[in-house]
Amino acid sequence: MTTETETRPAAPPATPYERLGGREVLRAIVDRFYDLMDEDPAYAALRAMHAADLTPMRESLTGFLTGWSGGPRDWFATGKCVMSAHKSLAIDPALVDEWMDAMGRAIEDTVGGRDPEIAGAMIGVLRQMATGVANRPAAAG
Repeated sequence: MTTETETRPAAPPATPYERLGGREVLRAIVDRFYDLMDEDPAYAALRAMHAADLTPMRESLTGFLTGWSGGPRDWFATGKCVMSAHKSLAIDPALVDEWMDAMGRAIEDTVGGRDPEIAGAMIGVLRQMATGVANRPAAAG
């Protein structure tokens, strides 16, 4: 005799977007990230690269992370590209480390306690992407 669970097809794995908790949670990560940039002097160089009003950046990064993680791809449908958006900025490995430190803290603070596996995976993949955005060598010294 076959049980009901044996005959039902397995549900497809949840996307990172679903696992993280959807757009609201991604917005919370983004808000924490930009709040850290505003509040913590450790991110002064990163903050200096941004306009005084971070509202458009908060919207854009939330849209990017939403599509990137498997949610609605509205941000990508506009033709935006992370690499193109950053090519005019001087981004060296130290700035990548600042960005990753702030983003890692934001992810850990928001979802790390609830789902450390997805938080770690997100941090790892974002580090690869951020490293790819770097367009300047490390400062000599």
